[in-house]
Amino acid sequence: MKIIIGLGNPTQEYAGTRHNVGFSVIYNISDAYNIKVDAKKHKACIGKGMIEGEKVILAMPMTYMNLSGQSVRELVDYYKCTNEDIIVIYDDISLDIGKLRIRTKGSAGGHNGIKNIIAQLGTDVFTRIKIGVGEKPPRMDLADYVLGRFSKEEQPVIREGAERAREAVATIIREGVSNAMNKFN
Repeated sequence: MKIIIGLGNPTQEYAGTRHNVGFSVIYNISDAYNIKVDAKKHKACIGKGMIEGEKVILAMPMTYMNLSGQSVRELVDYYKCTNEDIIVIYDDISLDIGKLRIRTKGSAGGHNGIKNIIAQLGTDVFTRIKIGVGEKPPRMDLADYVLGRFSKEEQPVIREGAERAREAVATIIREGVSNAMNKFN
């Protein structure tokens, strides 16, 4: 079983922001595979279903970004999964908008949600799909940037990135992380 975790912030005020692209991908996966993400457990909204013949849990932590690891820890403990069974999807300001980067380990790179997950799991070894949200403009506060929305011109590009992230999840499940890295990085 895989646990697919999209990072973001709960409440409507954050919907559609750069920091919530992880949630956007979970909604995309949910629609594509008809998996309802409506149960509230483990400090997250979760849904259970199948992707490519594999049981999956889709999860959106409701702890706010900086405490995402609390939910991830509960999910891993409850479902008795290994870190190799986790796929975390989140925003990355060092990548161009919509560009993907798949990794199996590494530092948080300044991302507080990932920093908290690493702290809670006690390891940096878990699969991540980073989705580029673009570099913040000079002299703009980072929090203001990631909590901001995409421009009208950026919206189709980020939607395409979310589609590709959904395809990357299916490829990871079907063919393994290495093949997905070769195809999407």
